[in-house]
Amino acid sequence: MTTRRTLAVGLIGYGFMGKAHSNAWRQAPHFFALPADVRMKVICGRNSAATAEAARQYGWENVASDWREVVADPEIDVVDIATPNHTHSEIALAAAAARKAILCEKPLALDAAECEQMLAAVRKSRVVHMVCHNYRRIPAISLAKRMIDRGDLGNRIYHYRARYAQDWIVDPASPSVWRLQSKSAGSGAHGDINSHIVDLARYLVGEFNDVSAIMNTFVSKRPVISGSPKKRKVTVDDAVCMMGKFRNGAIANLEATRFAHGRKNSMTIEINGSAGSIAFNLEEMNKLHLYDVRQQEDQRGFREILVTEPVHPFVKNWWPPGHIVGYEHTFVHTVADFVGAIVSGKSVQPTFEDGLKNQRVLDAARESAETGKWIKVSG
Repeated sequence: MTTRRTLAVGLIGYGFMGKAHSNAWRQAPHFFALPADVRMKVICGRNSAATAEAARQYGWENVASDWREVVADPEIDVVDIATPNHTHSEIALAAAAARKAILCEKPLALDAAECEQMLAAVRKSRVVHMVCHNYRRIPAISLAKRMIDRGDLGNRIYHYRARYAQDWIVDPASPSVWRLQSKSAGSGAHGDINSHIVDLARYLVGEFNDVSAIMNTFVSKRPVISGSPKKRKVTVDDAVCMMGKFRNGAIANLEATRFAHGRKNSMTIEINGSAGSIAFNLEEMNKLHLYDVRQQEDQRGFREILVTEPVHPFVKNWWPPGHIVGYEHTFVHTVADFVGAIVSGKSVQPTFEDGLKNQRVLDAARESAETGKWIKVSG
């Protein structure tokens, strides 16, 4: 009789993403028939008191203050990286050397050079690896992928249009957090939210050939901390507009901004093909809109698909039809697939290779914004 595996997880990071990942590790075994058990062994963070509270609240057994201890622990099977962007590479390289399976938040690293090192390391160690681009596992997005792949939009895709808009730093008095510094974030709205719609473009439509972009920083200096008269220079973009050409001949138009009053976390996508179109809005994430030119002429028009049926991706693990899922479920889906990948020994999309390809697009866009030229995406 084969002994069932138990995967001991070490989570690095306890903030926003640490919370999302903690919930995913806790919930996945209860809603998915995982091929292994999950042990939430340790959560790690620099603030001991905050990390201890996170462990108590989210259900972690132990607390650590140094990620190196977690990576070196022989009992740890999985290292989950949910830390600021500039730390991803160092932690992942060490985890790969220690032969741990690695789940890493997006963007994979600060630039393509770091991504290349990380990909080489996981390949050398032959460990399972995954980037947490959780929006791929929104049921409606997964359904859109299924529909495109089977030709529901026709034999050719023409357009990919996407906008990701937030407003959390519109106020000039908002302090200069790590996401507004290039040394820790790499880029601003570009790497934070444009990375999502670039990844979804690659997932749904295909690889980019070349890109053109403009970026802008609307508030150049911000308080070091809230209410402080001392200010620090903002060294990342507040907004980016990007056009792109896909290798399959389709074209793309993307916008990402943190300066859209009233838009808290708005992501809209429309894809037009030779036989129809699909549209998605994250604020109505259980719905997908389809236009099919093969419908009778007097019946044409966008129709709404409520993506809550058992035949839809991931849905059968949750609630009866018509009962919706939310943002947190996308992380549960990610962890469930990642556990399956670990047991099978085969990485599942999006892998570190996807992270590298995504970063090459982001780097090309940044170069375009700096030079004013169209830039060919490397690789």
